[in-house]
Amino acid sequence: MSSQDQAELLTIAVIGDVHDCWDADDGLALKHLGVDLVLLVGDFGNESVEVVRAIATLDIPKAAILGNHDAWYSATEWGRKKCPYDRRKEDRVQQQLDLLGAAHVGYGKLDLPELGLTVVGGRPFSWGGSTWKNQEFYRERYEVTSFAESTARIFAAADSATEETLIFIGHCGPTGLGDQAEDPCGKDWQPIGGDYGDPDLAEAIAQTRFSSKKIPLVAFGHMHHRLRHTKTQLRKTVHTSPEGTVYLNAASVPRIVDQGGDRLRNFSLVSLQSGMVSQVTLTWIDQNFDISSEQVLYQAHPVAQLAST
Repeated sequence: MSSQDQAELLTIAVIGDVHDCWDADDGLALKHLGVDLVLLVGDFGNESVEVVRAIATLDIPKAAILGNHDAWYSATEWGRKKCPYDRRKEDRVQQQLDLLGAAHVGYGKLDLPELGLTVVGGRPFSWGGSTWKNQEFYRERYEVTSFAESTARIFAAADSATEETLIFIGHCGPTGLGDQAEDPCGKDWQPIGGDYGDPDLAEAIAQTRFSSKKIPLVAFGHMHHRLRHTKTQLRKTVHTSPEGTVYLNAASVPRIVDQGGDRLRNFSLVSLQSGMVSQVTLTWIDQNFDISSEQVLYQAHPVAQLAST
């Protein structure tokens, strides 16, 4: 049994692709919101060590996973050719990992017994899709050479969790959430369409379901809400599985905007009660730390109350 009473309501802030949109007011906003846990799903910037340094100072329980932009100049031959710094003298990928320390859950997990849950990380630095990319990078950094080996790493982390309630986070979401361009991990560039999720994350989640552990939430980003091929609609942000798992794409980009003289920032807020997601909102906070707007993305159907006889 967990040390946490799972009937207690937890508020979790999921922060999608930051892309350098982070400042000191983000920590203050999270304090005003009274969140219990912060999940950050990567793409802090193009190996933006200073952004990661600022995020690492958050004194709220947090778990993070680094995204493809966080190895922008290191993972690909194209990126290495454009690298603006001397990679022989510094390793900015490792600097980010060192700054985050145990909070970085890529290929790992963070047990949070005080909250009654464990956060499990998928494959870090993911670009998404069904092709195994950046072979040299993953071989050198993690000794992983295939989706099968990657699945094994993720599942091993989940299997070692001390808590019965697991939250998975990835930079990219898992496969299986739809193959239309508007779906949570759908490919929205030419040629349009196709499931661009991570197959290793999907398989690790599927294997974990055979255990007694519960998976109320899978959170990710990478595929921005604003679609590339159309301005008439936004990406579908939430998918629910037959098992009751809520899959949340939190990549509302840009996450900080100036509007009418006000500076607004967004957080995806997840309410977790009795080990299940009860509500998800996309919440915008103004410069006075008040809620400017709140869009309900998901709400669980209330349990029918039996009339007393």
